[in-house]
Amino acid sequence: MTASNPAFYLWLRVPPENQDNGLPAASIEEETKEDMLEKEEYIRCRQCRNIIASPDDRIAIQGAHRHTFANPHGIVFEIGCFKGVKGCGHVGAPSDEFSWFSGYSWRVAVCFMCLTHLGWRFAAHGKESFHGLILDRLITR
Repeated sequence: MTASNPAFYLWLRVPPENQDNGLPAASIEEETKEDMLEKEEYIRCRQCRNIIASPDDRIAIQGAHRHTFANPHGIVFEIGCFKGVKGCGHVGAPSDEFSWFSGYSWRVAVCFMCLTHLGWRFAAHGKESFHGLILDRLITR
């Protein structure tokens, strides 16, 4: 074994009292954090299970968390409103055409992992932005 071997490097950095069954303590700690993520409840992308938000990120906009809207093509979406969404990226320039929330512009929101269209990010000057996420494209787990 040489110093360039990653296992050797970790072995030197972990004190003997923190080693268990020959595995570095750092590996055991990572597994524990991973287990904790699996046990906590999150709102996830239905397609790839990427964490999108926490249930605590649900908010009411115009008096409700859930809204049902149709786009100009007649496609109906049931969305939920969320603050602090961390698992989405945004596509395209902001648009105020056909906005479901007066005074807000929107951008398409997609899952960071699989790029599934999950909803929209709504933003307005002087107001906090929020996401309207398509509820049947999410799971809580």
